[in-house]
Amino acid sequence: MMDNLRAASNNVVLKIILALIILSFILTGVGNYLVGGSGDYAAKVNGQEIGRAQLEQAVQNQRSRLQQQLGDQFSALAGSEGYMQQLRQESLNNLIDVTLLDQYSKKLGITVNDQQIKDAIFATPQFQTNGRFDNAKYLQGIQSMGYSADNFALLMKQQLISQQLEQAFGQSDFILPVESKTLGALILQTRDVHTATLDTETLAAKQQVTDAELQSFYEQNKNNFLSPEQVKISYIQMDAAAMQGKADVSDADISAYYDQHKNEFGQPERRRYSVIVLKTQAQADAVAAELKNGTDFAELAKTKSTDALSAKKGGDLGWMEPETTLPEFKNANLTTKGQVSGVIKSDSGFFILRLEDIKPEQVKPLDEVRSSITDKLKQEKSLDAYYALQQKVSEAATNDNESLASAEDVAGVKAVHTDWFTQNQIPAAINFKPVVQAIFEGGLIPQDGTPGSNSDIITVDGDRAFVVRVDSHKAEGVKPFAEVKDQVATRVKRQKAQDQARMEGEKLLTALKEGKGDEAMKAAGLSFGDVQKVQRSQQPSAFEENVFAMPQPQKDQAAYGLSQDTKGNSVLVKLTAVTPGAVPEADTVRFTQEMQQTSSNVTFDALLTNLRQEAKIKFGSAAQNQ
Repeated sequence: MMDNLRAASNNVVLKIILALIILSFILTGVGNYLVGGSGDYAAKVNGQEIGRAQLEQAVQNQRSRLQQQLGDQFSALAGSEGYMQQLRQESLNNLIDVTLLDQYSKKLGITVNDQQIKDAIFATPQFQTNGRFDNAKYLQGIQSMGYSADNFALLMKQQLISQQLEQAFGQSDFILPVESKTLGALILQTRDVHTATLDTETLAAKQQVTDAELQSFYEQNKNNFLSPEQVKISYIQMDAAAMQGKADVSDADISAYYDQHKNEFGQPERRRYSVIVLKTQAQADAVAAELKNGTDFAELAKTKSTDALSAKKGGDLGWMEPETTLPEFKNANLTTKGQVSGVIKSDSGFFILRLEDIKPEQVKPLDEVRSSITDKLKQEKSLDAYYALQQKVSEAATNDNESLASAEDVAGVKAVHTDWFTQNQIPAAINFKPVVQAIFEGGLIPQDGTPGSNSDIITVDGDRAFVVRVDSHKAEGVKPFAEVKDQVATRVKRQKAQDQARMEGEKLLTALKEGKGDEAMKAAGLSFGDVQKVQRSQQPSAFEENVFAMPQPQKDQAAYGLSQDTKGNSVLVKLTAVTPGAVPEADTVRFTQEMQQTSSNVTFDALLTNLRQEAKIKFGSAAQNQ
């Protein structure tokens, strides 16, 4: 999906459209958190709780999306307490906004059903191939954005509700041509910049840290050094496919199956009939009399039968097998070719039947089908043995709940013992949802020092089953300082390096603005690089936002600013030129329509601001960083 977006974004109007919908996604990106809260709430919005679990899930999902987008670079950001607190606050604000919109939409009677959500997803061009919905492209697309299928569906639901609200409050907006031209010049504007980077990694390598600093950072950020829950287990696997070769099939078994299922190995007896259908008894009697006088059956069917389809064929109904033959036909007891029935009454009228031909039953000889019967019987017997083994193993595991020894004896195999693993790193051999749920959610983990227990039979796809036992367990907890000291040192050094880079950058920025930049830059061993042309993107980085927030340079005089790149480096920015954008003539109408929609969005934003002002919002203890 993202590749398609990048390709499509070469279209100038699409660039504009994508830039305009950013706000909509910010407002609707947390629609999956509108379920009820818990007693320990983060906020109450008009009495409706936003629970601790909802806020933690919102923060975690945002962390996951940033981690996927930024990779290792996010680790540096996550080490900043201020940044994580800001992320937490933004997540809570989004939850409050979405809750307000949800409450207001319900008051207006605005709803969105599952079919509307499905239709909206199917109609999304980025999820289509050759105009048709492509499930693989859809899953790849939402995964690249950090969403599960359920969360993305809920996001779409909230977006559809938001669109209905926008339509309700934005129908009267219009854009003048001069406004459209001015806005196009602004949105498509490009800026020429030169940059000089204060490299954080270089500065980090020179930092000195004390044990006291490391210990302090560790104490304040323990939640960043969690050790996930871990288990060691033993398990016995039963596989129906592995048992298939062990099933014995005798000649008597094969012959008995052949005799009982002959219809599977050939063609049953078939009969071909012709019919004359009539509405009344009198009409049927008259036709029967004509047949006795020698009139041709086919000719009478063509001229007298009320069944137009068979009449065209002289009454011919084609070949019929016993399963498709009507009871009235069977009850006529016609046994020889050419035999004609009397008048037969049925629910659909009256008819006269003639037996045209008979093809006797044809059955393949046993030798031709012996191999297929053998395979089938082996499969059935192996399945029977598999289910019988499951029952025996289940009984053994239940009766001897102290270990899997008895179950091993019954199964005839030794249990497999795993090393430590977490819920996010399941060994491939047992990586099935029912097995994982039984281990971590099924009550198998020992409590308060008591021994664990054997599971019941756990069946999974592919005719496989497991019995598992948790041998050892480590609860989730904070890793000891000694174990993570090196990680802490790396983060503290990087944080100090970022602070140093920012301070040095601010000093250099002051010198540049005072006209003393050349000397200061030379002393710092820095110089501005070649020109870069910066244009607004769909998801602007902090660097882009800072560039477009800078004042325009005066004639023959550059403007200067300080920003940060995705690696956490401080970046001095020299802005030398601003070039207004222009909407192509062919795209003017479409652009104006999008501007009108944006104007509606402004009205919608005003509605949200008003809802916040009128709402009763109370913050709980869970809103604070834990």
